[in-house]
Amino acid sequence: MRDVICEVRWSMYRMVSLCLITILLFGTGCGDPAGETDEVRQDSEPNVPLEPETFTSDQAAPFVQLALDCAVQEYPNKIAHTMQSDADQGTPFSLHPAFYGCFDWHSSVHGHWLLARFARLYPEHPMAAGACAVLDEHLKSERIAVEADYLMSEDRASWERPYGLAWLLQLAAELREWKAEGNAQAADWAAALAPLEEACLVRLRNWLPKLAYPIRTGEHSQTAFAFGLMLDYAGTAKDSTLTELVEQTTRRLYGPDQDADLRFEPSGQDFLSPILAEADLMRRVMEPPEFAAWLGKFLATVPGRPDAGWLPTATVTDRSDGKLAHLDGLNLSRAWMLEGIASGLPKNDRRRSALLEAARAHRAAGLAAVTGEHYEGGHWLGTYAMYLASKRGLSRGH
Repeated sequence: MRDVICEVRWSMYRMVSLCLITILLFGTGCGDPAGETDEVRQDSEPNVPLEPETFTSDQAAPFVQLALDCAVQEYPNKIAHTMQSDADQGTPFSLHPAFYGCFDWHSSVHGHWLLARFARLYPEHPMAAGACAVLDEHLKSERIAVEADYLMSEDRASWERPYGLAWLLQLAAELREWKAEGNAQAADWAAALAPLEEACLVRLRNWLPKLAYPIRTGEHSQTAFAFGLMLDYAGTAKDSTLTELVEQTTRRLYGPDQDADLRFEPSGQDFLSPILAEADLMRRVMEPPEFAAWLGKFLATVPGRPDAGWLPTATVTDRSDGKLAHLDGLNLSRAWMLEGIASGLPKNDRRRSALLEAARAHRAAGLAAVTGEHYEGGHWLGTYAMYLASKRGLSRGH
């Protein structure tokens, strides 16, 4: 499969993508107000159930195609590779035989999560077979052994930490849940992935107690978003030790925070909001009344009335620039974080309406940009679209 170079027919693909994204944005009910009411009602519970019927397989197909294309595309590639000697030289495939595509390791990992997510939710869709074929080819024990050995090398304690490691755990969680539903292939893939899953856990367990401060960037090093993925994984894996460690670290690093100011966001190449990611994390470790009080001190600027304008969407000036294109991802991640924050509040909290209005605006702006026109965004934005549209984070509450 490595030798297969995907032939991307951009003009046809973009036309189909835009049509399907339009359906996703406005729904198959042609703007039926009842659909909007159902969405708000669904988000009113702290633990929102996953409802795939609100997000169809055909709407997801453009995102899946992006992942299928890049999963087996070795170049261009940006490897974060520390070498001790000439013997450490290698190609992306030789260094990472499971996750060599999608420009970088973490994008390849979460691209595989996208494929697993899609095939699990929509097993009858024609593209599910292709997604499973990639998973079956890449998630082999011998390939994962190379990945685990690479991660556990003594000079790589901080490699892909925390973003890539957290996404690997999210892939493991998806496979674990799929396995629990009785899927034999998912059971095989989960077993093959287990050594790398454990290697990630070793790295993270060693790191968290030593972390004296949160990392408040809008990119890969941010701790808040990664902690959320870790907690969601720990819940699936029933890993009470990891749950306790991440919850304690979260409260230690973020619990005392007050007076956050969204006027200082975004930075020019953010794809994660430090402030919203923190709030979306805290709703995972607090019950609604405690979270509502904490949010009032942390982010007092959320209006108590329906208003999307309190948080403008990010503007992207050049989608062929990989760093500037990060802001498309910011619109997507803000959307799911805003939905998450709303889901963590009591049902009668008046701030929920403003949070959900802003989420809708960011959702529309973000999904409209997931076209695959430029590889700079195409190699990773599909995952963010899938995470948002399939409401993955919302089903992983406290």
